[in-house]
Amino acid sequence: MIRFFLLALLSATPLSAAEWAVKPGDVPLTSEELNSLAGRTLTFFDDGQSKYSAGGAYSYTYASGESAYGTYSIAEDGSVCVAYRNGFSRCDLYVRSGDRLILIDQKGDRYPVRPEAQ
Repeated sequence: MIRFFLLALLSATPLSAAEWAVKPGDVPLTSEELNSLAGRTLTFFDDGQSKYSAGGAYSYTYASGESAYGTYSIAEDGSVCVAYRNGFSRCDLYVRSGDRLILIDQKGDRYPVRPEAQ
């Protein structure tokens, strides 16, 4: 049990800025932009939605309608770390690439966010 807990903690450790798989032209969000996530819902192209609530509550709703709940925090390196209620944790980096907002996970996978309706 302790071993699982330690592995979960290690998997949620933010990477240093140099370790994120950014591409030329990627610009990480500023502190102000990260703080403005509170109260927003970001929709991805697979219809999944990340909801960042004021006070640090977080939920991810899958296209199927099922949701996972937890809390989020902003790490020193600018990544957004989520601790889910089920014990799973992860950190992601949001960047702007041209006009597009993209989430980069710790494996380097990129998930573009749908533009918000005006």
